[in-house]
Amino acid sequence: MYVPRTTAAALATAVVSLTVGLGGAAHAAAGPAAAVVTRAGLDPALVAGRGADLGFLEQEAEHAVTDGTVIGPGRDAYTLQAEASGRSAVRLEPGQYVEFTLPQAANAITVRYSIPDAPQGGGITSPLDVSVDGRHHRTMTLTSQYAWLYNEYPFSNDPTADILHPDWWMTECGCVPDATTPAPVVAKPFRPNHFYDEQRLLLGRSYPAGAKIRLTVPAGAATTVVDLMDSQQVAPPHVEPYAANVLAFGADPTGRRDSADALDRAIAFARRTHLKVYLPPGTYQVNRHIVVDDVTIVGAGSWYTVIKGHQVTLPAPAPDGSVHTGVGFYGKEAAAGGSHDVHLSGFAIEGDVRERIDTDQVNGIGGAFSDSTIDGLYIHHTKVGMWFDGPMHHLVITNNQIADQIADGINFHTGVTDSVVRNNFVRNTGDDGLAMWSEKTEDADDVFDHNTVQTPVLANGIALYGGTDNTVSDNLVADPIREGSAIHLGSRFGAEAFTGHVWVTGNTTVRAGTYELNWNIGLGAIWFYALEKDLAADVEVVGDDFLDSTYNAAMFVADWPVRDLYSISNVHFKDVRVDGAGTSVVSARAAGSATFENVQARNVGAVSVNNCGSFHFTAAGSEFGLTDLGGNGSWLSPWELPNTITCDDRPPVVPPPAPGPWH
Repeated sequence: MYVPRTTAAALATAVVSLTVGLGGAAHAAAGPAAAVVTRAGLDPALVAGRGADLGFLEQEAEHAVTDGTVIGPGRDAYTLQAEASGRSAVRLEPGQYVEFTLPQAANAITVRYSIPDAPQGGGITSPLDVSVDGRHHRTMTLTSQYAWLYNEYPFSNDPTADILHPDWWMTECGCVPDATTPAPVVAKPFRPNHFYDEQRLLLGRSYPAGAKIRLTVPAGAATTVVDLMDSQQVAPPHVEPYAANVLAFGADPTGRRDSADALDRAIAFARRTHLKVYLPPGTYQVNRHIVVDDVTIVGAGSWYTVIKGHQVTLPAPAPDGSVHTGVGFYGKEAAAGGSHDVHLSGFAIEGDVRERIDTDQVNGIGGAFSDSTIDGLYIHHTKVGMWFDGPMHHLVITNNQIADQIADGINFHTGVTDSVVRNNFVRNTGDDGLAMWSEKTEDADDVFDHNTVQTPVLANGIALYGGTDNTVSDNLVADPIREGSAIHLGSRFGAEAFTGHVWVTGNTTVRAGTYELNWNIGLGAIWFYALEKDLAADVEVVGDDFLDSTYNAAMFVADWPVRDLYSISNVHFKDVRVDGAGTSVVSARAAGSATFENVQARNVGAVSVNNCGSFHFTAAGSEFGLTDLGGNGSWLSPWELPNTITCDDRPPVVPPPAPGPWH
């Protein structure tokens, strides 16, 4: 259990430090409003140069003016505070409010919130009043229809469901349920998770810095937890005058009629005439895949052009195993040559996915795209924001927002090469935020750069499963929730081996390192896992900051049955800063080795190196060796080198103080 020691005084100090940085007066949450801007729940100065910049400013509800109740901070999975950005939020009962002061002029807001599920599952709706300076009232209709999953993977929408996998190990009772007599009794709902959703609202006009945005729960509405509000100045709608306008082909911008066929006609015409396809402002109903190849599709902007669809049950399973279809833009399958020269920009995709069915192709973007670009989309409520099945090459993905997915944010699967994911914002995924999965064929020469990944509910912020010569650079990853962490390199899921180089450079992780249910241990903010093969590529971890790690900053682990078969070696840490670790800087639970040069660490809870090796405890020392290349300070002291056993299987967690400037 993680028990933060943040006090009211400490919170006030944090508010003061953030406010002073903005040039405003410092006030506690109950006093006059202060525009407290954060990034990943931290002072922006602590993460400068890392992550995405899409023009909006984040304000955490716990730093705003409210007569509600601050919940958290806390990091225990299956709690509302753990899934909140910054691990705190504000709970509002009917009649209560939270009020944000705009830090800059804005005409649009995004509210991240949670409301209860229906008693039998399936969600509810509830109103939220939005006012500006006490006037200009609008009503947002919040929903929990896309939240609230339960039980074991791949989860259930039914809060009363029995255990899904009676033969699985269960942490709660330390048993394999089908081998237990009588069967274990678990509280229902069992393992509730995926509580939050977000909703965007255009305010109708621009309001100046200092305006007060108040969110009030009306009488008779549901208890509402507000996590944060993003605000921004959205540009006017983009107009593309010389294009195949979908309205001319019968598309309905009111969303009442299905526009899929009209989009197909516009795309076919545009390809013949070498024009772009233009989607003017409106909501277009699309309930199936739009297959694209050699075409440019431009919207008026993701706030104005929305492609929205229902999930449709197929009369019979498709050859790929899908039992549903839904809205999505798909390239042709790689086996059919894939799609080329596709350029998608400036619109939103709103899906209708409420359950995880891994065989379903109900992603926002899917298929294979080569020599293509995807820019400025907002993808919401699909299974995976973008899932690519290669081989394919030269895809550039920039400036997109992906939120509230049942599974991954973006996944490069099977032979995606020479491709870039840059300046994208991913929040509240149900699996890895960004992933490269080299199943069958290596992903190679790909780059994940300057992206922000926040609150992945399951798995990792950024994960690499095999591959060669791939780069993870200058990203910001915050608040992973369970069974994963911020950055992960894993030889697993049938992936090809890591070969060549892996560069993990200039990234910042915040409040990372979750509790692994199957092992009953905490993971590192960055963790390396040898399950199916050795992990032996040249891995360079350079210039990264690991802030406020719940357990350890770096972890090396092999699963117990294969601990004598596979090892982790050739990992090199250089110019790294660790500011806060609940247990250790390094936890080694595998054979192998790593080098450390100019790695600075402070506020470490337990022994700085927790070296169990592969648990044979030989007279020669641990099977995992640490090499000191200098400049590491006192945390990597000589008595812990090169392979002294310092093994505590589950060291006590000592929560560190909040990270601060590094002097």
